[in-house]
Amino acid sequence: MNKSPTKVFFKQLDRRLFMEQYKELAHVDRAFPIGFGQTISQPSLVLYMTEILELKPQHKVLEIGTGSGYQTAFLAQFSNWVYTVEAIEPLMKKAEIRLKNLNYHNISFILGDGTYGLMDHAPYDRIIVTAAAREIPPTLIEQLRPDGRLLIPVGNKYAQDLSLIIKDSEGNITVSSIEPVRFVPLVGDYEL
Repeated sequence: MNKSPTKVFFKQLDRRLFMEQYKELAHVDRAFPIGFGQTISQPSLVLYMTEILELKPQHKVLEIGTGSGYQTAFLAQFSNWVYTVEAIEPLMKKAEIRLKNLNYHNISFILGDGTYGLMDHAPYDRIIVTAAAREIPPTLIEQLRPDGRLLIPVGNKYAQDLSLIIKDSEGNITVSSIEPVRFVPLVGDYEL
């Protein structure tokens, strides 16, 4: 049985490249701190979220919360272009250096409040939020292209549901709860 391209990439990408501390534990399937109250997500969750997005080579993706850039690498590997927004400048700069050193040239790095999305380049085929919001920001739904997918953890600071929002070809929205998760809070107007 052939493995999916995302699973093959998952096995090949060295998570240690995205960590400054705890490198010896990079193989452990859990989140680790990366500074500024942020974390690098557990690898299995990054893989799972990438697969839920059903990325295609022509897709334009918006990522809210660059963090270490680990999830960004998955997005860039399987899409045409990634716009990634980070509110914490030192994290964004380190992620940009890491990903450029890995020869990713299809990523735009933006410093700012991602809770408003990024109207300049909308609409997006896929939007992923890698921090928890108290509700789904309406601006993100507006910036989602018809037949698009938005993945976001929604809840409070103790527990959230990973929510998948699908916009059909006519602009109708369906929201599904995928599974319980626990992410760091989103930084910005929709933070917990």
